[in-house]
Amino acid sequence: MASPDLFPNVAFSDVSASAAPAAEGATAAFGVSAATGGPRLSLVKAGKPELEPTVEIDLSYAQIFKLGASEWLCVYGESEAKAGVEEKLFSRAIKVVLRTEAESKAFSLAFQRWKQQVISGKAGEPLENGSIIASRSKFDTKIEASSAKMYFHYYGQLLHQQNMLQDFVRTGTYYAAVMENRSDFEGRVVVDVGAGSGILSLFAAQAGARHVYAVEASEMAEHAQRLISGNPSLGQRITVIKGKVEEVELPEKADILISEPMGTLLVNERMLESYVIARDRFLAPDGKMFPTTGRIHMAPFSDEYLYVEMANKALFWQQHNFFGVDLTPLHGSAFQGYFSQPVVDAFDPRLLISPPTYHTLDFTSMKEEELYEIDIPLSFVASVGTRVHGLACWFDVLFNGSTVQRWLTTAPGSPTTHWYQLRCVLSQPLYVMAGQEITGRLHLVAHSAQSYTIYLTMSAKMWGVGAEQGGILQTSTGKLELKEPYYRLSQPQSYMPQDQQQQQQQQLPSLQPQLLIMRTLQGLWLSISCIYIFAMDHLHWRHRFESL
Repeated sequence: MASPDLFPNVAFSDVSASAAPAAEGATAAFGVSAATGGPRLSLVKAGKPELEPTVEIDLSYAQIFKLGASEWLCVYGESEAKAGVEEKLFSRAIKVVLRTEAESKAFSLAFQRWKQQVISGKAGEPLENGSIIASRSKFDTKIEASSAKMYFHYYGQLLHQQNMLQDFVRTGTYYAAVMENRSDFEGRVVVDVGAGSGILSLFAAQAGARHVYAVEASEMAEHAQRLISGNPSLGQRITVIKGKVEEVELPEKADILISEPMGTLLVNERMLESYVIARDRFLAPDGKMFPTTGRIHMAPFSDEYLYVEMANKALFWQQHNFFGVDLTPLHGSAFQGYFSQPVVDAFDPRLLISPPTYHTLDFTSMKEEELYEIDIPLSFVASVGTRVHGLACWFDVLFNGSTVQRWLTTAPGSPTTHWYQLRCVLSQPLYVMAGQEITGRLHLVAHSAQSYTIYLTMSAKMWGVGAEQGGILQTSTGKLELKEPYYRLSQPQSYMPQDQQQQQQQQLPSLQPQLLIMRTLQGLWLSISCIYIFAMDHLHWRHRFESL
């Protein structure tokens, strides 16, 4: 039977109870519950025998969160049974204050050790040699195991790391941001969050870092170790640690964090949360973060070809006789399904019909919880009269160095990155005139599959005479799944110098007529589709106005 861990002279108070006084001089004891036989934490007021605890916490349903150097918040579930009412589980929160930082650390370790016995199934007994303990970290409680497995498998493969390394806008900007700000790295301790291949750790070592801790949770950690060992002049100052930043422990605080936590639309894959957690766990006061700030940019766009392309995908379901089966009952669902996919591609900035706006995320000060739900109000003024097909989005991040401030941008018109841009296409476009105001809301809600559900609302306000009265003329909404985009382009378009383009054209003269015919037919097909959709919209609005 394991011996209990005792912590005398602690203070605790029930945060859940209003105006509950703190109990001073109490004892915190980890041990085995006499009732259940499971691990428990007993909080006993001064003068009370240990067998009569004031609060007894079942560690099976408990978590602790650090509030300060010697303060902890213990949150746990508790049942309440009332006559005629089904027993319900509710949460309580107990604040525990230890005497010293050393006792605080010992308290945390004791909590984790006893809680792990719940998972191992040997409550109150020492673990056998070779026992595997699968403790659940904060990452595990937020993210589905199946999603995490696929995520780490993906980034554990060298071909995907190569895809990112060959994004020279991305890799080159990181290299420049580090080397142009050597003064931020020289003689400093650096933590590389989600190190991947270890390339950023090697950049930091090149810039003169005293030591770099490369934290990587996937199997890529082994590849990173080999790469770093193969560069011994730099590798002797780099330690690879395999594990999640939510779980690993480091021997010292970091002066600077470096990471590439950005996904599609900046927030996809939810690695920004791990970046913020690493800041809270590892970064010294006044430490720096590379990148420092992120911005999500948005603007309404008009792209008739894209809209027709997406709408035509559902034409398959308009068949009345598909091997004797009428498919039309599913056309509506299929149509909405295609428009629930955000489009990832590189588009011409001339498709934007208004100057963009942006939403800022300050990685140095924001709370992790702020990334669970992001609400962005939209307000634009149309520069031309056209149909608005949705909202175009991209992002940039700032490396706020002491010497040079450098931006990494994924904006349309800029050199293409592996992130491209993202467009949310509305199934029902809006009609606007030049000078008309477009309002709305972009609402991102995180989910356990390491991504976000996008809720988009766009409205065209009254325009012209009487516009000052306010009011909405048209509104269109969409619900899209960021984790399941439509990749319209699979690879960035490679740059080809002008002389090579001319040489290639000279080598393939016979293909020019065929290419011209193909492009002409493609343009004719799209034009016919556009005319059809415009005609349908015209009939729709004519019917609405005649019915008024």
